[in-house]
Amino acid sequence: MIEQTHIKPFLRLSGLEPLIVRPETNFVNVGERTNVTGSKMFARLIRAGQYEEALSVARQQVENGAQVLDVNMDDAMLEGVEAMTTFLNLVQAEPDIAKIPIMIDSSKFTIIEAGLKCVQGRCIVNSISMKEGEEKFIEQAFICKSYGAAIIVMAFDEVGQADTKARKIEICSRAYKILIEQVGYDPQDIIFDPNIFAIATGIEEHNNYAVDFIEATREIKRLMPLTKISGGVSNMSFSFRGNDHVREAMHAVFLYYTIQAGMDMGIVNAGQLVVYDEIEPTLKQLCEDVILNRNNDNNESTEKLIQFAETVKA
Repeated sequence: MIEQTHIKPFLRLSGLEPLIVRPETNFVNVGERTNVTGSKMFARLIRAGQYEEALSVARQQVENGAQVLDVNMDDAMLEGVEAMTTFLNLVQAEPDIAKIPIMIDSSKFTIIEAGLKCVQGRCIVNSISMKEGEEKFIEQAFICKSYGAAIIVMAFDEVGQADTKARKIEICSRAYKILIEQVGYDPQDIIFDPNIFAIATGIEEHNNYAVDFIEATREIKRLMPLTKISGGVSNMSFSFRGNDHVREAMHAVFLYYTIQAGMDMGIVNAGQLVVYDEIEPTLKQLCEDVILNRNNDNNESTEKLIQFAETVKA
């Protein structure tokens, strides 16, 4: 008699090698530099048709510790389907890159579907949402499921992007119910992106964005424990673009708190992650005050971080 083994409900991804996200798995780094919207160098190479050079960007992300590779070709100067197809086909022929899973990243579902036709192994689709209503959401989810892909669901509905804790939880809960009951997705294959927005912008309404993300993450994981949480970490520090020293510290502090709240993975620059405990104490305190929205009446904490940033600007 053959003994039956129970397959545990873990998120299982693969390139040429498997990536199983277990409860004890550390934060999963998704390499962000093979994204034309986030890397000027990568965008320039793709626009010029220099795909071999573009592959070196992907290779460097893997060497720097990326466990998943985010690929995005959303650029007005590109034919997105063609660029995604060409690049992913080339990636599949490079074992040192193809060993890790791919995250097919696009706001256009035609590009996502083109990517799904190229990728070997089990990938992640980034992303689908309910911004065009439930019918379109269900249709796209069924297509992703037919390819065996895990999916990232943005906290975005017919009204718009969720920017408060309550809206993030409401939209993710609604999407979860649809995916489980109508599409037949396994909960461990659902990854929520509750929207990481820029903070320290000088606009008071933005000051609680990081807190809202952290608290929503904690509640989503409590309500839907087998699901995963992801997000674009660098969005949060966009106000400090050009100042990598401050941005990297902000990312480390943000991840310190979001990972404790239950964040499982994130799109990051795998070569520029700093360790929370190694951040200069003054900068760490300033970052914490801004991220946790402490002592920030009249944007006081924001102003202090901006002033500090001026002293370390490259």
